[in-house]
Amino acid sequence: MTKENQESVRINKYFSEIGYCSRRATDKLIDEKRITINGVIAEKGDKVTPSDEIRLNGKLISAKENKFVYLAFNKPRGIVCTTDTRREKNNIIDYIKYPERIFPIGRLDKDSQGLILLTNDGDIVNKILRARNNHEKEYIVTVKQTITPSFIQKMGNGVPILDTVTRKCLVEQIDARRFKITLTQGFNRQIRRMCEYLGYSVSKLERLRIMNINLDLGLGKWRHLTEIELNEINELLQESSKTFEGDYSMSED
Repeated sequence: MTKENQESVRINKYFSEIGYCSRRATDKLIDEKRITINGVIAEKGDKVTPSDEIRLNGKLISAKENKFVYLAFNKPRGIVCTTDTRREKNNIIDYIKYPERIFPIGRLDKDSQGLILLTNDGDIVNKILRARNNHEKEYIVTVKQTITPSFIQKMGNGVPILDTVTRKCLVEQIDARRFKITLTQGFNRQIRRMCEYLGYSVSKLERLRIMNINLDLGLGKWRHLTEIELNEINELLQESSKTFEGDYSMSED
C-alpha cells in the first residue's frame, strides 16, 4: 500500500501525528472498518506515506496546515471526555465547540469536574500518556463521612485496589470532609476506589492541576495554554523520558 522510497509510519501513528485523533482512537476506527488506504480497508499495523490516499468514512484525510492547538478546560460534571459525538450527546467536543478537531489528553470521569487538557497534537498526547513518572495531578475531594487522621495516613501510604497497591502520595486534610491529594498515577476511578476501600464515599471530586498547568478558569470555560506553559511541559517530558517505565494511561482519578 506504500511506496518503498518514502518513509512510512503505522496508520495509527500517522493519524496521531497529523492531529486527527489518538492512536487508540485510530485502532478503534480500524476495527470498525472505517479507514481505507488506497481504496483498501485498513488493518492494524498497516503503514502509510503522505502520498497514500487515506480516507475515513470515505472522506480524504490529510495533514493539517494549521498550528497545533493546546487547551485547558474546566470540565463540569456530566460532561463525558469522549470524541464520540454520535453516541454520547454530553460529549466534551460538542460542549466546547472549538472550530478545529481536538481531543482530550486522558480523561476525567463524568461525575468529576475540573482541569483537563485538549489538543490536536497527537505526538504530545502520546508523550504525556506514556510518561508515567513524576507527572503530578492534584485534586480536592469532598467525602460524605468525617475525615480522620487514620484515613489521611492510609490514603497517603497506599491503598489496595485493582489487584495492586497505589503509590504513596501527598494527602492533606482541608476541613472535616475535604482533603487535597496529589497523584502520579491514573488508575480508573482511582481516588473513588481508594476512598471506598477505606469506607468513604466521594460526593465531589475536582482536579486542580495537571503537571505545571493549574486550574484558573470558571466552570465550563477554556483557554489556550501559554508559550511558557508549553515550554515547561516539554521540559518535564524530556526529564520523564530518561526514566521511562512503560506504557501508561492518564485516566480518571
